[in-house]
Amino acid sequence: MKYLLIIAATALVTAFVCFLSFGPQPDGKIIDNDVQAAQKLLALDLTDDEIDTLLADVRDNAEDFDLMHQYTLKNEVPPVLLFNPVPKGFSVDTSSITPKWDIPVEVALPANQDALAFYSILELASLLRSRQITSMELTQLYLDRIRRYDDTLLSVITVTEELALEQARRADEEIQQGKYRGPLHGIPYGVKDLLAVEGYKTTWGANTHKNQMINETATVVRKLEDAGAVLIAKLTSGALARGDVWFGGTTKNPWDLEQGASGSSAGSASAVVAGLVGFAIGTETMGSISSPSTRCGASGLRPTFGRVSRHGVMTLSWSLDKVGPICRSAEDAALVFDAIRGADANDQTTVGADFAYDGEVDLSDLRMGFVEKYFEKDTTAQANNEQALATLRELGADLQSVDLPDSSTLPVKILSLIMYAEAGAAFDDLTRSNRDDSLVRQDERSRPNALRQSRFIPAVEYIQANRYRYQLVQAMDSLMQQYDVVVTPTRGGRQLLITNMTGHPVVVVPIGFDEEGHPQSITFIGNLYDEATILEVAHTYQQATDLEDQHPEFFLPEVIAENQGAGAQ
Repeated sequence: MKYLLIIAATALVTAFVCFLSFGPQPDGKIIDNDVQAAQKLLALDLTDDEIDTLLADVRDNAEDFDLMHQYTLKNEVPPVLLFNPVPKGFSVDTSSITPKWDIPVEVALPANQDALAFYSILELASLLRSRQITSMELTQLYLDRIRRYDDTLLSVITVTEELALEQARRADEEIQQGKYRGPLHGIPYGVKDLLAVEGYKTTWGANTHKNQMINETATVVRKLEDAGAVLIAKLTSGALARGDVWFGGTTKNPWDLEQGASGSSAGSASAVVAGLVGFAIGTETMGSISSPSTRCGASGLRPTFGRVSRHGVMTLSWSLDKVGPICRSAEDAALVFDAIRGADANDQTTVGADFAYDGEVDLSDLRMGFVEKYFEKDTTAQANNEQALATLRELGADLQSVDLPDSSTLPVKILSLIMYAEAGAAFDDLTRSNRDDSLVRQDERSRPNALRQSRFIPAVEYIQANRYRYQLVQAMDSLMQQYDVVVTPTRGGRQLLITNMTGHPVVVVPIGFDEEGHPQSITFIGNLYDEATILEVAHTYQQATDLEDQHPEFFLPEVIAENQGAGAQ
């Protein structure tokens, strides 16, 4: 839970910035006045004698900082100590349970094939396996939609057309020969442009890296290639995984083209909901799957920390980064998750746990809680929240009121400094070189500002925050041992901070629209490594509603728009 390299970098660089930022001498020599000013930032009250005594050590440290900065650390180099979300006494089930996917047989081609852009993965799989359509035809359909709509949406950074056509051709040959790989075989998809794909730029959404070539392919992309999926696009991320603003503009919410898609998996959520890809891969450190899924009306799965390899993915925070699917339904998310999960020797945090998903669950058999306090405070989505909870109860859920660990017992709010400190280390050179000045956003909520302020987090406070995080892990486990699923507003209270810090999996699904036609969502929290249960609950909920079948009218063929109904207008 404590990171040796990050601690060293944070301690040394914090001291360097704090001490040298307050009136250094012309020769760069640190004097007692520098320490006197810097200690205010560090909550210290040293006497003049104490400052005089430590001055030589501070100067030595500054020389060490200079020495360290003469070496280079690539973004993918991890610290030697790794976060483990497993609480005391917890046992990970590593049995080899694998879902069996029931591909429907009675699926017909629509009169307007543009409607295929909104078919589920299993429906598309049925058409591909029965050879009613080829992967090449489906891939061309999605590529045409990218060309038609993305100038408006700004959800795509790079179209991987050459690779896509080659993968589609191979998929058609294999299916023709009876070598069927499974439900993702021949399905076009996109990945957030934090994931490396050999032969294509990996921009991280930032103009500082927009020509970056990484000569490897992320493990997740490799796994999807093995499943037969067809990569057609690298999708937008807010610059360095912050927000929805990238070097090409602001990615739009398909339901409201005057509004950003939220971030930082902006392109993944936007492209899926607008029907530009069959499914997408996003990443989350502190809300980057949950937030754009909510804004755009997608179904997003943020898996347990360590469930999906991050090899070949931009690092923002070693102890918080996670990779997961963003789809048009929870069932689609389950299909994609099954393909990308598993241990990877290139990511030492990964765990090979079972995934016992079968799509069927009786909610009356589950122990289900709901965070009543958060629902009461979420007045912006009150009507849809109440309807969602009522639907769950009608499906048999016995919802018990629960409270997540909060500031009454732990200083939960302060734990976000862990992310800031680690991000500061991950992009140390960018800040020190002042190349961050060229990033598009420079406001208080921008990535450059977050990186700069991280330099003023003392190493001791970073370690202390991780100790409180350890306590939060135990407290959250004590709660979740009593429940299979906990339901909460997606943006209720501090659930995003809490569950990201503890590593618990969540599924976000739409529950309706506000008065202005913007999607709203709820979140299902599951036990560590139990994505199956929350996905089954989300799927059951979606079967009882038609919300995952609502699509933004601007991107629809007329025949669907006419039949869609008024709920999403």
